[in-house]
Amino acid sequence: MNLKICGPKCSLCCTLLSVWAIIQLGIMGILFWVKSPAFIEDLKIPDEAMHPHDLTPEEGAYQYLQAMNDSFEVIAKNCGIAAGLYAVTLIFSGWQMWLNKRN
Repeated sequence: MNLKICGPKCSLCCTLLSVWAIIQLGIMGILFWVKSPAFIEDLKIPDEAMHPHDLTPEEGAYQYLQAMNDSFEVIAKNCGIAAGLYAVTLIFSGWQMWLNKRN
């Protein structure tokens, strides 16, 4: 039974891209998890939290900070999930490389 799906060049390319994506998404996930200010422009903050109408300034600031922290956590988890999916791709493409070298 022939289980080769990718050729040698495609499996090598997928392996290298997977390694790079795991490294990049891992670093980005860590930086989002520690709430790095470099990524503040990438946060998704609802307009209600940015421009509260019925709240005191202190409550509005608390709501904005809470929305910011929630966004940091969601994006960090998404980076972790994406890195995990790339790890699956790395395993698959590494397996394909092994199959191609074996024959």
